[in-house]
Amino acid sequence: MRRSPIHGNGVFAARNLPKGITVIEYRGRRLTHAQANRVYGNDVDSGHTFLFTLNERYLIDANVGGNIARWINHSCNPNCHAWVIEHPGGDPRRDRVVIETRRAIRRGEELTYDYGIELEERHTPRLKRIWACRCGAPRCSGTLLKPKRRRR
Repeated sequence: MRRSPIHGNGVFAARNLPKGITVIEYRGRRLTHAQANRVYGNDVDSGHTFLFTLNERYLIDANVGGNIARWINHSCNPNCHAWVIEHPGGDPRRDRVVIETRRAIRRGEELTYDYGIELEERHTPRLKRIWACRCGAPRCSGTLLKPKRRRR
C-alpha cells in the first residue's frame, strides 16, 4: 500500500501476477444493512466507503477489522474484479468477497476493480460529483455509481 495517483491510498502488486488468481479476501466485521444504516446514517454524501455488500442481508465493514483490500481503488478499466463467494452451507453471514485478477498484472501496477456502487437516490449532478471517478481510463464514466436501469 502507498499513495495512489487515482485517489488517496492504493494497493500495488509486489510481484507479477497472472490472470485469474485470487489476490486477497476483502475482510471486516459483518453488519446487517440496518445496522450499517444506524452506524453510518446511510450517508451517501461522503463519497467514501469501506462497506462492501455481501448479499441482501449482510455487508462487510472494513472500517473494523478490515485489511489492505479496503485500499484497492476503483477503475472504469479495472485489472481485477471482486467476487462474492456464497458459503457452501448457505449461511449468508459467512459469505466472502475475494479480489481476483482479470488479466496479468505487472509488479508495481496498482490493483483496481469496478466498485459498481448502487444508490437508490436519483443520480443528480451533485451526487455524481461527490462520487466522482479519478481513474483516468480513456473511457472513464466520471463516476463510481453504477448506471440505473432505464424504465421501459
